[in-house]
Amino acid sequence: MINRGSRTVIIGVMGGSDVAQPIYELAFQLGAMIAEQGWALLNGGRDAGVMRASAEGAKSRNGLTIGVLPGGSRRGANPFIDIPIFTEMGAARNVINVLSSDVVVALPGGAGTISEIALALKSGKKVCLLKFDVHALFQSCCFPDQLYYAESLQDCMAWLQQHTDV
Repeated sequence: MINRGSRTVIIGVMGGSDVAQPIYELAFQLGAMIAEQGWALLNGGRDAGVMRASAEGAKSRNGLTIGVLPGGSRRGANPFIDIPIFTEMGAARNVINVLSSDVVVALPGGAGTISEIALALKSGKKVCLLKFDVHALFQSCCFPDQLYYAESLQDCMAWLQQHTDV
């Protein structure tokens, strides 16, 4: 039998493509802290908002980044993605984003981010809402330990460290 060692934890980071500067900076810091833990960062791969900021943050700490892109080429991909996955699926790629993640962190975003949260919960994934107060929207449809609201990056990271056993 071959011992392949432990598998790298993949943290999915979801959020809007058009976000205010404080959220962009928070996503950058989150990406950096994910990389510092030795975890891989997965996001939607586009060159905008939370996707760009979190990947840039991870790369600033030599982290591994995975981008699940809506199209079939690097067009629109952000330069901080190590492993681009081209889907030609548009928004339908959201299911790949969440199913490929061990845990999901959702920052403020729109309908796409909300769909990723719903898909993650439906598939039994744990989700941390980081400064994205949509907790009441999902509270009645998931287990209490499946969804967590974090007001700060430190709170989110502490929660992630408790929920990243693979």
